Amino acid sequence: MQRSFDELGTPLDEVTFCVLDLETTGGTAADGGITEIGAVKLRAGEQLSTFRTFVNPGHSIPRQITMLTGISESMVADAPPPDSVLPTFLEFIGDAVIVGHNVRYDLGYLNAALERSGRPKLANRVLDTLRLARRLVRDEVPNCKLGTLANRFRLPHQPSHRALDDALATGDLLHLLIERASAFGVCGLDDLIDLPTMAAHPQAAKLRLTDHLPRKPGVYLFRDGGGRTLYVGKATDLRSRVRSYFSGDDRRKVGQLLREVERIDHVVCPSALEAAVLEVRLIHRLEPRFNRQSTTWRRYCYLKLTAEAFPRLSVVRAIRDDGALYLGPLPSNKAAKRVAEAIETAVPLRRCTGSPSASSRTGSCAPAQLGVATCPCAGAIGPEAYAALVATVRRGLLHDHALLLGPLEAKMHALAAEERFEEAADMRDRAAALAAALKRQRRFDTLRRAGRVVVEVDGQSRAELLRGRLVRTWTITKQGISAVPLPLDLDPAAPDHLAVPLPGDATAPGAPLPKALADELACVAQWLDRQGHRIRVIHADGALVPAGPPLPTFEPPVPFRR
Repeated sequence: MQRSFDELGTPLDEVTFCVLDLETTGGTAADGGITEIGAVKLRAGEQLSTFRTFVNPGHSIPRQITMLTGISESMVADAPPPDSVLPTFLEFIGDAVIVGHNVRYDLGYLNAALERSGRPKLANRVLDTLRLARRLVRDEVPNCKLGTLANRFRLPHQPSHRALDDALATGDLLHLLIERASAFGVCGLDDLIDLPTMAAHPQAAKLRLTDHLPRKPGVYLFRDGGGRTLYVGKATDLRSRVRSYFSGDDRRKVGQLLREVERIDHVVCPSALEAAVLEVRLIHRLEPRFNRQSTTWRRYCYLKLTAEAFPRLSVVRAIRDDGALYLGPLPSNKAAKRVAEAIETAVPLRRCTGSPSASSRTGSCAPAQLGVATCPCAGAIGPEAYAALVATVRRGLLHDHALLLGPLEAKMHALAAEERFEEAADMRDRAAALAAALKRQRRFDTLRRAGRVVVEVDGQSRAELLRGRLVRTWTITKQGISAVPLPLDLDPAAPDHLAVPLPGDATAPGAPLPKALADELACVAQWLDRQGHRIRVIHADGALVPAGPPLPTFEPPVPFRR
């Protein structure tokens, strides 16, 4: 299907270009002056108007500059000063795209003059024909000087080191370069401005793979010659995001990815939420080897408070219907152990892995001898007293988080007061790990207990969630309601890893969440938090706001810098 102009960006034939050139006294923009300004306005290949004036720089013109440009001091003696010329020239430029050959030089002098007159710098979009020429025709010419290009390509106007002549020649060059750029699928202004940043990219020929991409939110898939998915990503502007991979990204994996890609597929989504959720689902489903985020979900694990006679904390990979309390899924075994250390620091649960009994009592375990854990194995604590410790942990994990975070914070401050700063920092890090895990768990539990939720975004679209997962979306237009199903069958041969049953009652506090669903719920939670000011809740079976006071982060303060 042929794309609309909206999808392409601003069409080049609708863009007004102001091609300018300045003659100066040389030196730098800070100490030099402007002697002549020339400019031409162009649109759709036609010349609209021209601007030309001498400018009195306010100081002498070096002899070598006069020999180069032919502009003498007598020629500018009666010319207006920059302060008198600038208002008229700014009006001529308007909101046009500024074009120049090595345009940074011209803009440097122009912006310096504006600053000296108390005016703001130009904010127009800028296009440099020198950079474009280096990108498009460098192999055809000995150099990319304006005179060389005008002569080699027989442009209608030839530069002469006079402002208007050079501006007209630059305008001719612009039209030639736009024609050359069309071979790279450049049809809009954004693509033309971005093209120079793709200079000398070894995979520039593959830019043609992006020709069909629209400027809409969605998900893109890089595939190899065999149709296998290499990478899945999301974007608010599919065309700009995918083309950015060719704009000088020198990461090693990006170069390898572009060498292997032979096809780029995409799915347009009505909003960023659908794009983010679809990205997660496709990464889980297709497992692209160049993706890092959302690909480690199989290694997620849980922190389990066992259901033994003397419960303990254990890091496990899978959840079971065994009556135990699970926290997670957590991103890694290391992260889970860090959270376990925090809980065991706050409440001295046993750390030994055996099964304590009266008939098998031995000496106290090492943690108990160090005074950091209780030891039922040695009979140092009875069942009732130990049950009270377990009840504190359960309540701290499910309801009153201060029961666990409070002791950690108190120990942190005590260590700091004793100037044991490294130990205090370690205690802070433990508290931060536990607080982050509890916050994540609380958000998951809230979404799942909310049941069916329907939200409206900016009065234009709606989305339905069920236990935190996106079910469907639809847009509201003048013509009515248009449903937008989530496409999940881009690769029917790929296994569906999301077909995971929910064990037990998913709405019960502490009910374990299957690890395959954690990334999607985290994605939805993040979207709700960031876009809350744009969302109106139409329906919710339960509350969408987590119960209880906000959790502290324990993040170290950012140092103040002057």
